[in-house]
Amino acid sequence: MEIDGKVAVVTGGASGLGLATVKQLLNKGAKVAIWDRDIERAKAAAEELGSHCLAYAVDVVDEDIVKQTLDSVITELGTPKILVNCAGVGMAGRTVGRRGALDLNLFKQVVNINLLGSFNTLRLIAEVISNEEANESQDNGVIINTASVAAFDGQIGQAAYSASKGGIVGMTLPIARDLKGFGIRVMTIAPGVFNTPLMSLMPDIQKQALVDTVQFPPRLGNPEEYAQLAVHIVENSYLNGETIRLDGAVRMTPK
Repeated sequence: MEIDGKVAVVTGGASGLGLATVKQLLNKGAKVAIWDRDIERAKAAAEELGSHCLAYAVDVVDEDIVKQTLDSVITELGTPKILVNCAGVGMAGRTVGRRGALDLNLFKQVVNINLLGSFNTLRLIAEVISNEEANESQDNGVIINTASVAAFDGQIGQAAYSASKGGIVGMTLPIARDLKGFGIRVMTIAPGVFNTPLMSLMPDIQKQALVDTVQFPPRLGNPEEYAQLAVHIVENSYLNGETIRLDGAVRMTPK
């Protein structure tokens, strides 16, 4: 799909992987809506990036808010043809620890934001795209979800996180099959250990332990590398229904 002139929505677009993707889509000529719970950070990013970028306060789990915000995007920027879901949380806790069983509400919160939130945004944006007349190439829309290598080799304490990201991987192909009649492609990126704001909160010794598991190059991934892959997925019309690990061949150890 040609990106120039298209409207894109990036959830979690105010920082990290999302913000890097916003910047690269803008560089390709897209108009971009930043959806984020941190509206002040989203507004600051949008103001810095220019008139083709607008910020919206969005809780991706809230159906009504997503619908209302989508209506605003259509009015102010146009109908989205590209969705990149980067909104997510990462909370840790053992299934049974020193304080007993894992709090079920914590498990629900992680699954709700990471999995249900991704599905909520994509289903509603896909519905809008489905009502649009397809272009000559029939490549009418692209949805990119963000999983994690934890979907495949989750560490101790990552049951909730791995379940949420594994769900994203698992729904990629069926949704691609669901949406093929509308010319909408669905892909998932599963990043490894990336240099994001969340990672910056981790002690240096723990970060180095993660870096040591990366085969090559032996470093944290850069958000710009995620964004490069996202842009390539949009532009490469034969990519569909698949999850791509972007991880330097890392295979996570138990802890």
